[in-house]
Parts: sequence; C-alpha cells; structure tokens
Amino acid sequence: MLGRPWRDRLSLEGQGAAEAMSRLWGYSDLLARVLAARGVKPDAAEAFLAPTVRALMPDPFSVQDMEAAAERLADAVVNRETIAIFGDYDVDGACSSALLGGYLGACGVAYIIHIPDRIFEGYGPNVEAIRALAGQGARLLVTVDCGTVSFEPIAEAARLGMDAVVLDHHQAPEALPKARAIVNPNRQDDLSGLGHLCAAGVVFMTLVALNRELRRRGFFADRGEPPDLMHSLDLVALATVCDVVPLDGLNRAFVARGLEVMRARGRPGLKALFDAAGARGPPSAYHLGFMIGPRINAGGRIGDAALGAKLLLLEDETKAQAIALELDRLNRERQAIEAVAAEEAQAEALASLGLAEQGAAIVTASEGWHPGIVGLVASRLKERFKRPAFAVAFKGKTGTGSGRSIVGVDLGKAVRAAVDAGLLVKGGGHAMAAGITISKDRLGDFRAFLEETLASSVERARADDALFVDAALTAGGAVSALVQSFQQAGPFGAGNPEPVFAFPAHRIVDAAVVGAGHVRARIRAGDGSQLNAIAFRAADGPLGLALLKGKGEPFHIAGTLSIDRWGGGEKVQLRIVDAAEAERR
Repeated sequence: MLGRPWRDRLSLEGQGAAEAMSRLWGYSDLLARVLAARGVKPDAAEAFLAPTVRALMPDPFSVQDMEAAAERLADAVVNRETIAIFGDYDVDGACSSALLGGYLGACGVAYIIHIPDRIFEGYGPNVEAIRALAGQGARLLVTVDCGTVSFEPIAEAARLGMDAVVLDHHQAPEALPKARAIVNPNRQDDLSGLGHLCAAGVVFMTLVALNRELRRRGFFADRGEPPDLMHSLDLVALATVCDVVPLDGLNRAFVARGLEVMRARGRPGLKALFDAAGARGPPSAYHLGFMIGPRINAGGRIGDAALGAKLLLLEDETKAQAIALELDRLNRERQAIEAVAAEEAQAEALASLGLAEQGAAIVTASEGWHPGIVGLVASRLKERFKRPAFAVAFKGKTGTGSGRSIVGVDLGKAVRAAVDAGLLVKGGGHAMAAGITISKDRLGDFRAFLEETLASSVERARADDALFVDAALTAGGAVSALVQSFQQAGPFGAGNPEPVFAFPAHRIVDAAVVGAGHVRARIRAGDGSQLNAIAFRAADGPLGLALLKGKGEPFHIAGTLSIDRWGGGEKVQLRIVDAAEAERR
C-alpha cells in the first residue's frame, strides 16, 4: 500500500550465520534470524546480547582535544570556578546539560545552565547570552550539543576573559573556533571512530576523562568516592534514542544500561514524566522516543526551553511532578499546532512535486508556522514523500527551518555546502537532520541548490527503499514468549531496526479510526486465531484507507510486535507498517 517492495532482511550468507548460531548457542530460529539479519556473527552473538559499557567504551583520551578539555574542567573544579553550561533546546541538549550540571554539583562546583529561547535567540551560543553569563561570574564556558561553528560567541567569551570548551557531535568544518578545547568526534581531524555518539555520549566520555584527571590530582582524597557515572546513563540513553543516532556498539550499551537505571525510578524528573505520559511497563526505547522525548522537547518548541534540563536535575518530587505536568500540557498544545502546519506543508509539497511527485527534495515555508514545530513538520513530509524535506518558519525577511533526511542522503553535508555558497545565513547538522537560517529572497535558490546537490543520492536511496521483513508468522504464533525472545536483541532503533513480521493472508475482522488519525484493527488467521493491531497516523493515507475498507477481505499484513500491559495484563499487539492485498480464495 505504501509503494515499497517487501524483501527478506536475511541474506543467503545471513541464513548460514543464523543456522550456525542456533547450533552453537541453542538460540531459537527466530532470534538467530534477527541477530544474523543485523550483521551479528556467530562468535559475537553472546556479547551482542549482553552489551556492556565497560567492554565497548574506548579510552576517552582517544578523542581529539579530550586531554585539554579534561585539564581545563579539572582546573575549574579544583579552583571552584563558576561554570556556564550552554546547551541546545532539544532532548540531547537538555540531557547533556543535566549530565554535566549534575556531576559538577556533586563535586560542589557552582554552575549556570543556559538553554536559548528558540524564537528570540535561535540555535547555539549568541553574543548577548555569553555577555550575560560572564556578568554572572562565569569564568569557563562549556557548550554542549552546540558550539562547533560558534566563532563570534566563542571569540566574545575570550574577550570577556572566559575560556571555552566545546562538547558537541555535529558535523564540523575544517576551520574551528578558537576555544580551549573542541571535543567533537565528527571533527575532520578526529580519528576516534566515535562519530555516531550523540552529544550526551560525548559529555559522558568527557566526564570519564575528568573523573580520571581529578583522581590523578587527588581531588577525591578527602571527599570520598567520586560521583557514580553509571547512574547517569539514564540521561545518556534518553538522549541517544531521541537524537536518532545509530544504536550499535557503544550507543547500544549506553541505552541497554540506561534503561536498567531507569527501571529503579531513582531520578524524580524522569519518574514524574513517565507517570505524566502514562507509560506502562518497564522502560523501553519506544517509551523514550515516542513518549518521554516529545514532552521534554515541547518545552524547547513552544514553551520554556529550560524546563527539560531543570526537570532532569530536580531532587524534589513535588516540583518534578509540577514541571512534568506542564510539559505534558505543552506537548498536547504542540500536537495541535503541528497538525495544522503539517496539513499546510503537505499541500504545498504536493503542489511543488506535481502529480508524478518529481523532485529530489522538499522545501516548504510559511509566515504562520511556529518555529518550534518545523522539525516535526519536516519529519512528517520526509515520511510521506520518502525524500529529504525542509520546513521553514518565516518572520519578516528571515526564517528558521529544520530538515530531515532519508537513509543514504547526507543532509548536514548539503547544508554546510549551502552555507559556504552564501545561500544560508547559517546552518548545520548531521546526516539525518539539519537546521538552517535563511533569507526569504534566497528560498528559491536554496531549493534549486538541493535539487542539484541531492538528485543522485536521493535517486539511489529511493531505489534501495524497501520494507525488510524478518520472518513470517500467524496471529496464533504472536504470543508473549515469542516477543520476549526476540527482544533480547534490543534495544531497537536507528541502526538496529525493530523486527518486522509478515502475516500472510490474514482477514481484517474490523477496523476503525481512533485517536489522532490512528486505525485500530483486528486480523484473523485461517485457523481462527486473532491479533489486535494498530496503524499509527494512517487514517488518511493509502494504508489506513485500505484497512478501513477491507473488512472481511484477506491482506498480507506487515508490522512490529510489542506487549501491551494496559490494565495489568499482557497482550501482544501488532503495529501495522504496511499491507498488501492477498488473493481471495
């Protein structure tokens, strides 16, 4: 229904690896298939199923400038300098700020966290904020999840007598600001191989290095044990999932261990947010990406950008509950604003692409959109049209926008090239997402630039686009024990995709629209067994319409499986991602 071929995720070579795993380790056929389809070799399977930070984390000093960063931070801690933390207004920025602030606070060091207002300050450090932080007594500026291209603000910090340390992960140009240290594994001269980390991952690595340097200096000799960094992996896990970085290697270990930390519900802010979101069952990557992350982001999108970092640092449960409820309210308001803008953007995209939907990229813009939701609109457009998409909110002659890309198309590289070509006021990002500031009179030039720059890579990516299926099941086979067996290969996310199952020739028992355009359905196998299913945000698209009109008809259904624990029970639920008409018998 969505125009993609369905293909077996497991190659012929992978089938041999799956058989070897079953023989060597006694895994079920399904678990072995899931592992082999993700490139896991038989001799590495046991380690893959039990990832540990200790085994997968390299020496933090392998990252460029890490030694200089650790030494300057250690100086500030030992000398009790006030440290200014300048973070981004998304989940990664909030988690990075809280991670660093929590460590400094545990060391007895005064710190100031500044999260810029998306509308009035925009992305990244700005000169006015740097001056304000210097006026509050800060002698060291640490930027997290930003700062790699902040030449003037960092120069201003130096003029005011502040050293600057940048902890970032965004793609970097060859020339860098003159900071004391720029720790960014995506620097062109960095050879650490850690470019897949989010900013919170980079901050965690830096804190490990700082811990080591403070121990060397004897800082903890009369203070007892240093802060337990493993207990802060809940923040690293949240940021890693929400920033959609690949869940492989160290990132996967961060998320696996971080989810374990969350199960203890020891961080009041996260506990309150899980409760406000109505998240049920043990914390999972799904909860982080689709329930917790959007609520933290809501503060930065349409409310107080500092709420997320503040919540994650709170020790008072009553205050945490109040902020969590406010973020939940802001998230509902954000959803309503986003829905209107997404509808307008989709209409503009259809008009631009034409009936044949020709074009390498989509660039939509409006005076009426809220700047805080353009990234979400771009994501909707990318999902609908299967090509890179930008949404820009203009205010006067200048607009701020966000872009989202498809696998195989490096959007951050294209944006940097557009900045170099003078088409953008500023811009940056990574392969899958980017942010821009653009003058209204350059919008057409930017569209043309993307068409020329991305045409070949988009064509290749779209040609390779397919729905990869891990196995075929029937409704009767989709039981809790089976779901629990393959979940051992999680956590799932970018780089470690959730298993997709095909349910051949199942009939639609019933289907109805629920919530915000979702389609809830029941499917039945030939033996009479049934399975509850849902297709999110599908009601107005070809998938949802087919399900709604297909009552009693046979379909091949594809989707992912999870366990619904509503009401204290355990029921398996299918999330439908595609369907195809089956031959009637």
